[in-house]
Amino acid sequence: MRRLLVGAAAAAAVGAVTLIVLPNVAQAASGCQVTYTTNDWGTGSGGFTASVTVTNLGDAVSAWTLRFGFPNGQQITQGWSATWSQSGKNVTGTALSWNASLAPGASTGIGFNASYSGTNAAPTAFTLNGVACG
Repeated sequence: MRRLLVGAAAAAAVGAVTLIVLPNVAQAASGCQVTYTTNDWGTGSGGFTASVTVTNLGDAVSAWTLRFGFPNGQQITQGWSATWSQSGKNVTGTALSWNASLAPGASTGIGFNASYSGTNAAPTAFTLNGVACG
């Protein structure tokens, strides 16, 4: 009987530790919102300017990386307020030293010029530090 009570007490202690640990994981969840707008340079021009506003909806971040994919072969030619890179359709924008910190609810504006042929469809999915943005 005594072994049964000791085993039950040990199981209860493990359960208590689990209850303490799991809420901390949930509190670390982050979120973001991205507003993506473009200004085409004119019919048949093959170029556009994109303005991107990134809003942190989660915990404070001290550095960020935004990722998205172009759906129609667009190519970044020049960017600002982030370090931009592109491999195929995949685009990465990395924070600069002066806009790397985003408090909860804070936003930063970044942008780029790009070229395209055909349709200039907007990206449909963005991630900030690997977390999907709404």
